[in-house]
Amino acid sequence: MKFIIILKKIAKKSKLFKRIYYAYRRSKYIYPDWKNILYKNSVIWEKAKNPIGNKKKILLATSFGGIPTAAILDSFLAIALTLRGAEVHILLCDKILPACLMTEVGLIGQKTLEIHGPKKHLCKFCHAAGRIIFNALGLKIHQYGDFLSAAELGAIKYKSMAVVEKERYELNNRSTSDIWEQAVAGSLRYFASSYLASDEKTKSVFKNYYCAAAVTENVMNRLLSEYQYDVVSCINGIYIPQGIVASVARSHGTRVTTWNVAYRKKSFVFSHNDTYHHTLMNEPVSEWENMDWSDVHEKEILNYLNSRRTGGRDWIAFQDKNPNESLKSIAQSLPGINFSRPCIGMLTNVAWDAQLHYPANVFPNMLDWVLKTIEYFVEHPTLQLIIRIHPAEISGDIPSRQPVLEEINKYYTNIPNNIFIIRPESKISTYAAMEACNAVIIYGTKTGVELTSMGIPVIVAGEAWIRNKGITIDAKNLDHYYNILDKLPLPCRMTKDQVERARKYAYHFFFRRMIPISQMEPTGGEPQFKVAISTLDDLLPGKCLGLDIICDGILNGAPFIYPAEKFVI
Repeated sequence: MKFIIILKKIAKKSKLFKRIYYAYRRSKYIYPDWKNILYKNSVIWEKAKNPIGNKKKILLATSFGGIPTAAILDSFLAIALTLRGAEVHILLCDKILPACLMTEVGLIGQKTLEIHGPKKHLCKFCHAAGRIIFNALGLKIHQYGDFLSAAELGAIKYKSMAVVEKERYELNNRSTSDIWEQAVAGSLRYFASSYLASDEKTKSVFKNYYCAAAVTENVMNRLLSEYQYDVVSCINGIYIPQGIVASVARSHGTRVTTWNVAYRKKSFVFSHNDTYHHTLMNEPVSEWENMDWSDVHEKEILNYLNSRRTGGRDWIAFQDKNPNESLKSIAQSLPGINFSRPCIGMLTNVAWDAQLHYPANVFPNMLDWVLKTIEYFVEHPTLQLIIRIHPAEISGDIPSRQPVLEEINKYYTNIPNNIFIIRPESKISTYAAMEACNAVIIYGTKTGVELTSMGIPVIVAGEAWIRNKGITIDAKNLDHYYNILDKLPLPCRMTKDQVERARKYAYHFFFRRMIPISQMEPTGGEPQFKVAISTLDDLLPGKCLGLDIICDGILNGAPFIYPAEKFVI
């Protein structure tokens, strides 16, 4: 007890010890007590683990015990899938990766990461937490180290270092290979930046991520050659190692499913074959444009969208709980603005987030878009540009180390008179400010789904999920983007038919693609949820439609779409 009190005191001063302290708390209070639950239902569980007949083989490539969302949901799915007749295997990292999703610059300094990787501070409790939660299931567990000898691991590390030194690629090139792209994405996440510096210290960190990607590729190739899995499932489907896990599985012709925690409480997003960052952009409109629609459905989505102004029905939210909605007050916070003149909104993203290769991108990165757009408005002083910097720059899990405002200030010592910036910590309501605009330009923010439902025209310059839905004005190339801007201000808001289409998509996005699992209880903190069951009966088919849909999607490739429209009262 005295140890925990001391650890708690240290946690207030150190982010690393805070992570360890909360890892301890999670293991004791948040992680499900599968050992006890399965013991009370041992007859059902033993029968489920040994079904008669053909079984589909599923690999849950969890990898991290220390990331509670992954460990909790994957262990939950392992049991649910086993109860439905599947043979489920688990893949865990056993401290051999020199970089991974656990490594963050706020937890591990560059020098420590370069020399020790995550092993010195994070691997021990991450690996222990994974063994504890998954050992209790009695299912087959694979570890990365099972498929590589120490000599082979050393050879991969040596070869990886040589590749990074030899190849003349820019560090920020994301399209040379899957390994390179995921190493870049992981490094950008580590530095919380949108581009990698060219200095040796940065390159040394990149080498760790590249090596970790190469190790994962070798492990997955051997694992998939030895075991003929029907499906490989993992969280995100990007970064290290999940991005490589998914890539190698696809190369073997193995079906892939990915998932992530959704915005709405008790809900999750699942996708087939790729990360949801890609699939939600390319999803056919036929999945939603002809669904049942009535005034009741419209009222339901509008009520939910209104709640997003404060995040009341979400367990992932970045906005202030008491935002400033007064246009008069907003005007006072932005000296010189005149809302009676044309205003154009601009919503940024967190610079480092999900930096992958998107073929449709007009700009090489989000910051390039910001600067080129400001240049355009400088030359068009009759238009006022309101830039809302994303609140997650400071309130997200990994605060950005490349603030958009700092990048703007590098180019403009004096912000032009027609450019107005709402800082990330501002209590100004994004929605209220954008409602006062003639149109809003976005890069990748999900807010485009909401703004179009309000009838506000949205111009998409990047990889926003609202792109390709027949709702927004989508820039195809740089010339096309400038041609769109030349038409500002637009003569009118969206038409009635366009707004209805936007609301249909918003309904699909928030209520159908975000699948509810009733057995997940919000915690009000981190992680967002814990398992709320006492018996295996709660996980049997027919107990939760959302869980049934998820399991059917994993087992049989069925669409990950929850038919919420059929349950409107």
